[in-house]
Amino acid sequence: MKKILFLFITGLTASVSHSQEVSDALRYSQDNLTGTARFRAMSGAFGAVGGDLSSLSVNPAGSAIFTNNQTGITFSNQSIKNNSNYFGTQTSDKENTFLLNQAGAVFVFHDHNPNNNWKKISIGVNYENTNNFNNSVFSAGTNPTNSIDKYFLAYANGVPLGDIKRLDYRDMSYTQQQAFFGGEGYVINPVTADNNNTQYTSNVPAGGNYYQENNIYTSGYNSKLSFNIATSYKDRIYFGANLNVHITDYRRSSSFYEQNSNPLQPNETISDLEFNNNLYTYGNGFSFQLGAIAKVTDSFRLGLAYESNTWYDLYDEVSQSLYTTTQALGGQPINNTVNPKIINVYDSYTLQTPGKTTFSAAYVFGKSGLISVDYAIKDYGNAKYKPTNDAGFRGVNNDISNQLTNAGELRVGAEYKIKQLSLRGGYRFEGSPYKNGTTIGDLNSYSGGLGYNFGGTKLDLAYSYLERKSNQGFFAKGFTDGANITSKLNNVSLTLLFEL
Repeated sequence: MKKILFLFITGLTASVSHSQEVSDALRYSQDNLTGTARFRAMSGAFGAVGGDLSSLSVNPAGSAIFTNNQTGITFSNQSIKNNSNYFGTQTSDKENTFLLNQAGAVFVFHDHNPNNNWKKISIGVNYENTNNFNNSVFSAGTNPTNSIDKYFLAYANGVPLGDIKRLDYRDMSYTQQQAFFGGEGYVINPVTADNNNTQYTSNVPAGGNYYQENNIYTSGYNSKLSFNIATSYKDRIYFGANLNVHITDYRRSSSFYEQNSNPLQPNETISDLEFNNNLYTYGNGFSFQLGAIAKVTDSFRLGLAYESNTWYDLYDEVSQSLYTTTQALGGQPINNTVNPKIINVYDSYTLQTPGKTTFSAAYVFGKSGLISVDYAIKDYGNAKYKPTNDAGFRGVNNDISNQLTNAGELRVGAEYKIKQLSLRGGYRFEGSPYKNGTTIGDLNSYSGGLGYNFGGTKLDLAYSYLERKSNQGFFAKGFTDGANITSKLNNVSLTLLFEL
């Protein structure tokens, strides 16, 4: 049963489904490299190292490497700059954020019985902001061929005109609502006035050279709270497990503007328009992790870890508005507003993101330092919306399978100690999750940092740089042109650790 609420001038209505996209599934399938400053300075290569609060996020056996109780907290400053190239026009935008990046504790319980081969049990809890969504991207340029009219036509063609006329906006599907916006804003016209008409034409004048701007602002976070238990056998083999609770809160506001100066026609045509979209997605999920670390020799270690699929229960809230200006030859401009002032609150749905397997190796040079390597594999094509037999999800699940692929992630880290001072560095590479390699390109990241041990207290500082290119369409259907974006992220993290 549908429920309708009114809050001041804005209506909230419950609806059955929303048009999910491949990019939505990918957003919650990818994690940024976060965690303690030591972890970030070594680019997260901790699968066979352990002994760090954030190592639990890679391999849960890492908590059994600890010899003492430890607690810590990490703060970060993240600055991201997006350089855009849209049909030769260069623009840029940036966003800066301060955030609580990590907080956690590990408690170690030793068994001093010499006849017991299971030497200790460690219990830990760790919170990490696995993805910070605060970002701003601005693109502008003159499109020589395509207009946003193709977006509205893609949704409208096939929708009976009578459905758009007779149905209340609250009772329309997402597809019908997009057709409604196009018609009410005079972007498109039905071929005939018959209620059975399902074909539409554009009111945007032909000729190309459409000046377009696209402004996207996102905010929010994806976080993970891990409950950990681990043990060691003869201090040679370490086993661990995590139960993870995931929380997501994502807001996206986009505004697309188009203007053209093509010759006026006897009938009214579109001279400019502004199309605004607001999306709010929130929910929670769970996953589990299993891991093991083996001391092959006193110096050489191997690690293996598995992270399960994450099962999210998500909710979407969507609102839209359209403003257009129409003008006919010899006439005055007419401003048109299509703003239902309705927030569509959609029923919850399930998103299953792919699991990940990590292989690790590390060589420890006594108390002088270490070198470590992690390689992780994740098949993004296994992400899916559920129930899979839902007609609304069948198409996007096929798109996920056809467009996304198996991607590898390489992390390399090193640490060198000079008495109480530690020097660290790392490199990270992550392959494109898309088969075409361009919608979102490969990721390259470099990091470095240092730490100082005051005895019972440690202070760590890290800097990391990340660069990635992408070319995602402004819209997923009909009008799919987009800008070439080069994203450059700088992060500074500070961690304070206490041994208890």
